[in-house]
Amino acid sequence: MDASESFTVDTVLAPVDGSEESATAVEYAVAVADRYDASVHAVFVLGRGVVRGLDAGTVEEDEVADSTQEFLDDVGRIAADADVSLSTSVDHGFSTTRKTRHPGNVVLDTADAVNADFIVLPREPVTGAPAEVLEKAAEYVLSYASQPVLSV
Repeated sequence: MDASESFTVDTVLAPVDGSEESATAVEYAVAVADRYDASVHAVFVLGRGVVRGLDAGTVEEDEVADSTQEFLDDVGRIAADADVSLSTSVDHGFSTTRKTRHPGNVVLDTADAVNADFIVLPREPVTGAPAEVLEKAAEYVLSYASQPVLSV
């Protein structure tokens, strides 16, 4: 891109995991989308413990769905307050059958699937909370994303 070309963004990807850090990243994603008259796609990435619990039947699917939806509703309010269009999805950040399935490639695969032009994700130290999986994905996404990435 030379200096005369303008930078355009149509879709901002905001991976979330239910943590405060990912809620903050959504605020940044919405600000970027607002600046470029773009939309935001939030993908809720389920962590290893949740995925294993769902597979083993030790975690109630309804409870996971309710807490995930509650968080995505909060994300929706942030986007609505800025009058930014929002779409959402949920994906497993880990797999017991696919070795290559991890939060970083879930973020990049989702970016490709929604044609994201920009990615905003949290980059905080791991706090130990089981829902917080995106900190582990930040380095991978920063290394391999073809889109600009803002890590907050």
